Amino acid sequence: MSISRQRAVIAFFLGTVFFAYAFIQRVSPSVMTNELMRDFSVGGAALGSLSALYFYAYASIQLPVGMLTDHFGPRKLMSFAAALCAVASVGFGLSDSLLTASLGRALIGGTVAFGFVGTMAIAGYWFKPSQYAMLAGLLQTVGMSGAIFGQAPLRHMVEGVGWRGTMYMLAVLAIVLAFFVFFFVPHRSDDQKHVDVSAGVMTGLKSVTSHLQTWVCAAIGFGMAATMLGLGGLWGIPWLSSVHGFSTVEAAGINSMVFVGWASCSPLIGWISDRTGKRNIMLRIGAIVALSSLSWLVYFTPQSTNQLMLSIFLIGAGGSAMTVCFSSVKELNQLTYSSTALGLMNMCIVGSGAVLQPLIGWLLDVKWDGTLLDGARIYSADAYTFAFSSLLLVNAMALVASFFLRETNCRQQI
Repeated sequence: MSISRQRAVIAFFLGTVFFAYAFIQRVSPSVMTNELMRDFSVGGAALGSLSALYFYAYASIQLPVGMLTDHFGPRKLMSFAAALCAVASVGFGLSDSLLTASLGRALIGGTVAFGFVGTMAIAGYWFKPSQYAMLAGLLQTVGMSGAIFGQAPLRHMVEGVGWRGTMYMLAVLAIVLAFFVFFFVPHRSDDQKHVDVSAGVMTGLKSVTSHLQTWVCAAIGFGMAATMLGLGGLWGIPWLSSVHGFSTVEAAGINSMVFVGWASCSPLIGWISDRTGKRNIMLRIGAIVALSSLSWLVYFTPQSTNQLMLSIFLIGAGGSAMTVCFSSVKELNQLTYSSTALGLMNMCIVGSGAVLQPLIGWLLDVKWDGTLLDGARIYSADAYTFAFSSLLLVNAMALVASFFLRETNCRQQI
């Protein structure tokens, strides 16, 4: 179905807003750490696990999301998911135990999982293939704006109405988003239905998972996204507060630089990749910048606030090159199963948060010296250095994996 340029832009814009909303939900526990540990009487490992339930649900549902999108298109799936997320947000806000909070957090992750794949499907249906990497970068930029809002601005909201009131306000936003997606994202036409339902969903899954290059893309995405989700998404703010003496709001502002770096560089890197016809060189440069900056931050932590912000910014800027992998995995698999391939890769990217957030919390608990403040555990600088070393390992893995990725020269290979 041919639609007007204006309607295509509106549809893509709504998809990016959905993705930004997903990031607000993704990082929201990072500005509620003390309140959540206090109200549920938990330590770092338990809080990391609670936050990571978002990622477990999000990652585990990515393959079904991709296959469903290949079959049915993004409009109904995304609008229903946003409405269900509103219910989950209210449930999380009403929680009086770790169990009910965990259920709400998991349902939030499962529902917002439709945002990324659905939006990239919109890009594939109604935009030129030569714009795909740039659009993927723009999507990341808007998504990171959600993450930035989920730092200092969301912390102000928590201080104003409490963490429960904040969740209720996020529920209202999800309802509004569901309405706009349902009424303004176009229907997909018959000639855009890439997958014949009668062929079965397992055909696409088998095609994508049996291709080794899919897993190389996934490994790169896992390693390069890990710092953004592990440091920026949860543990950066308590580290800056307890070790470096910043207030929670100040720490949130500094920590948000990882998202600023990601947001500002994603579309530029995608545009350069599209224009030069090269994918892999951008990935390798980005991985080197991210790994070097993370090493600087963890082992030679700058004492100057400006240098501290710069190092965190560069971590995000380098990591944002991972966006190119979305184009690579699409070009390395059959176009028929592009959403399935994107879903599998996004599962591994978000899975890095599911693994690293509780792992860092567990490593912090291993090094905890017993210090408490208002019922919340306080960890030493050495404990954070020990825990953050895990991020260096997965970043190094991503750099190594980039040398095993086949260059597509920005052309469909299958």
